[in-house]
Amino acid sequence: MALKNPPPKEDFKMNHYILLADLFEYPIENYVEKVKGVQGYLKKNYLEASETLSSFSKYIFQMTVKDIQELYSRSFDVQAATTLDVGYVMFGDDYKRGELLVNLNREHRETQNECGHELPDHLPNMLRLIAKLKDKKLVVELVEEILGPALLKMISDFDPKRLENREKLYLKHYKTVIEIEREKAVIFGYALGALYKVLKKDFLLVEKVILPATSEFLHFVNKENELECTQ
Repeated sequence: MALKNPPPKEDFKMNHYILLADLFEYPIENYVEKVKGVQGYLKKNYLEASETLSSFSKYIFQMTVKDIQELYSRSFDVQAATTLDVGYVMFGDDYKRGELLVNLNREHRETQNECGHELPDHLPNMLRLIAKLKDKKLVVELVEEILGPALLKMISDFDPKRLENREKLYLKHYKTVIEIEREKAVIFGYALGALYKVLKKDFLLVEKVILPATSEFLHFVNKENELECTQ
């Protein structure tokens, strides 16, 4: 496979993706401190991403852990804006996701990357995986072909108009909608946006509409399949 971007150099450090993964774990008592740590790291190393994350942090720093937990659940679990399961974002229930899970599970196992109770394509698990993988070409593949495009889809799900349409759908099917302030409803989208900007800088990502199946690792993706990726 001829990759668009060359693999990172041998001394390329990706441990910051372990740090970034904490943004998308279910919030517990030390969550605010972890966000502060990420904010500080980005300010020193990824200024543009830091500015995006600050739109997330300014709310988080004023909220209780319980409120953050409720917002997290509303964003990713219950009547959610999107999901953190990257493979589902890209492929839904299609068999391609199953193939992705099998391949990811093998890589998690070989790198001893614990997935906990979540699936192999859960965003924090994938971020920790790319930090541990020794095969740099595979890291580039995962980021270019799966993680980058999926993040763009996830970010677009926090567009206010999409959130409004989703609420109408929930109201139609469930007859009720969990109330949430409009300003706060979008803030996890900023966290995802900050992550994307870090990936974009590290891997020189080029936003694209077509997801080609040229990856040996992702051999299951049909070459004729086209996935729309909106910002």
